[in-house]
Amino acid sequence: MPVLAKPSAKAVPIWFVTSETWSEVAAALPAPARAFAEASGFKPTAGRHLVAPNGAGAIACVLFGLESAGAKHKDWFLPGKLATLLPEGVYRFANEPHGGKAGLQHAALAWALSSYRFGRYKKGAAFPALSAPAGVDVARVENIVASVTLVRDLVNTPANDLGPDALEQAAAALARSYKAKLSVVRGDQLLRKNFPLIHAVGRASVQPPRLVDFTWGPARGPKITLVGKGVCFDTGGLDIKPSSAMLLMKKDMGGAATALGLARMIMEAKLPIRLRVLLPIVENSVAGNAFRPGDVYPSRKGLSVEIGNTDAEGRLILCDALALADEEAPDLLVDFATLTGAARVALGPDLPPFYATDDAFADDMMRHGFASHDPVWRLPLWEPYVSMLDSKIADTNNVSAGAFAGSITAALYLRKFVEHAKSWAHFDIFAWAPTARPGRPEGGEAQAARALFDLLTERYGRR
Repeated sequence: MPVLAKPSAKAVPIWFVTSETWSEVAAALPAPARAFAEASGFKPTAGRHLVAPNGAGAIACVLFGLESAGAKHKDWFLPGKLATLLPEGVYRFANEPHGGKAGLQHAALAWALSSYRFGRYKKGAAFPALSAPAGVDVARVENIVASVTLVRDLVNTPANDLGPDALEQAAAALARSYKAKLSVVRGDQLLRKNFPLIHAVGRASVQPPRLVDFTWGPARGPKITLVGKGVCFDTGGLDIKPSSAMLLMKKDMGGAATALGLARMIMEAKLPIRLRVLLPIVENSVAGNAFRPGDVYPSRKGLSVEIGNTDAEGRLILCDALALADEEAPDLLVDFATLTGAARVALGPDLPPFYATDDAFADDMMRHGFASHDPVWRLPLWEPYVSMLDSKIADTNNVSAGAFAGSITAALYLRKFVEHAKSWAHFDIFAWAPTARPGRPEGGEAQAARALFDLLTERYGRR
C-alpha cells in the first residue's frame, strides 16, 4: 500500500499558518470556514489545528499552526502531527510549510512516519491519507518509510516471537528479496570459525547464537560495512538485571534492526556501493552454562578479554563481528548498538551519541543528522580513558572499573578491534521513542539510519 495517496481534486486542503501569515490565509478562506475560525477563537500557535466546515457541514479545510518566522527552533516534522489528529479522509497541503521544498519533503515524510502502528497483536483505526505533494520525491519517502517500518516492527516484537531464530529469518528474507549473498554461522560452528565471544554470550539460550553475514552490490564498489548488535533479549546474564530494567530489553536487538533498515534503504535506492551487513545474534540468558564474571575468553582478533560484567554483553558480540569486518579494510565501517545507559544519561533518548575515527565523516554526519531531523551528536574517543579498561590477567576488561564515562569507555573497547578500516563510526543508540512526537510514534525507532542514508546518498548516489 503506498504511503502517500495519489493527487485528488477531492482532497481536503490543509493551510499552514503562522502569526505572520494568518491574516492573509484567513482572507483567502471560504466565508463559512473563515467565520468558523473566528468564532472558535483560532490562534496560529505551533501545533494547534482547526477542522473548519463548509456551509453544508462537510470539512472545507484544515488550519495548522507553525512556529513564527523568528522562532529559535522550528520542528520540521511538526506537520506529521496531523496524521494522528484528523478524521479519515484524503488531505492535501494547500501551501508550503517552513523550509520551502525541503520543508515540504520533511512534512510529507513526517506524516507518513506518524502513520505507523504496530498491529501484530492489536488492530486500530485507520489513519487519514495525504495526497502526494507536487515536488516531493515520493519514491524516496516510500523507501524510507518502508525501511523504518521494518526497524520498528522488529524492535516492537517481543522476544517470545523474535528470538535469534526469528531475527535471523528476518535478515535472510531481506537479503533474499534483494538477491544478496547470505551466510550464517550458528552454535558450536562459531568456535570452529573463530567467533568465541559471540558463542560465549549466547550459548546459555535454547536458541543458539549465530552470526548473519550478507553482501550486496558491485564487488569493486566502495566497501561499506554495517554491524548491528542483535541481543534479542538481555537478562543481564549472571549479573542479572532487576525486573524494572528488563521491561524494554526486547529492544536490545535495535542495533541489528537499524542495520537492516539502513541496508534496505541502500539496496532499494540501488546505491553503487558494495554493502556488507554483519549481525551477531544472541539471547543473553541465565543457565548452568552461562558465561561468568571473571571468566577470560579469547576474541577473534586475538586479544584476551576478562569479563568484568556479563551485562556488558553487547560489546562482546560486536567485537568479534567488528574484527571480521575489519579484516577486509572497508572504506567505511559502522556499528549500531543499544549499548549503554550512560549514553541516555548524557544525551537523553532522542539524541544518540556517536564516535568516529574520521573527522570529515563526523562533520558530515552531524550536518545530515540535523538536516534530516534525525539528529546525532559526536562524543570523543578520549584516549586517556583507555586505561580504565586495563585487566591484571587479560589484554583487556570488557568494562571499566569505575562508574564514569560509560559510553566513551564502551566505544574505546570496540575501537581495540578495528585497525584496518579506513573510517569507523560507532552509534550508541536507544532505538526507542519513550513518548510519541510528530514522525516518531511511541515504541521502536530507527535512530541515525535516515541521516546516514542521506550521507551515503550524497557521497555515492548517482547524479
